[in-house]
Amino acid sequence: MQASITWDGNAKFVGIAGSGHEVIMDGPPDHGGQNLGPRPMEMLLLGLGGCTSFDVMSILQKSRQDITNCMAHIEAERANEVPSVFTKIHIHFVVSGNKLKESQVKRAVTLSAEKYCSASIMLEQGGVDITHSFEIKDV
Repeated sequence: MQASITWDGNAKFVGIAGSGHEVIMDGPPDHGGQNLGPRPMEMLLLGLGGCTSFDVMSILQKSRQDITNCMAHIEAERANEVPSVFTKIHIHFVVSGNKLKESQVKRAVTLSAEKYCSASIMLEQGGVDITHSFEIKDV
């Protein structure tokens, strides 16, 4: 896996993933940015959310659950001192579908957290306290 980051003036950077996709990262105006994209630490949260959501959806689909939507809401706390690392992260899944089994959704969230989500496991090994919750919406 590869990625490159190129400075694009002020506090703006363009990230290019090995797959060729680009993303703009930018700082807030009080740090010289123009607020044109997410901050780098927000990108970490987005990556975590994408990684664990991918797992949860894959596990639920393999369990033959009739899923119509999955959202992961993430809240994080950071240390007050530099480096301002994440100290706590909570991921709340809202899974929508037809007659979803609570046991299957719980299993999917647990398997992602404990076995499959590389981002989550890596952050936990680095000392971040990560918690999970979920709710099911029947459609």
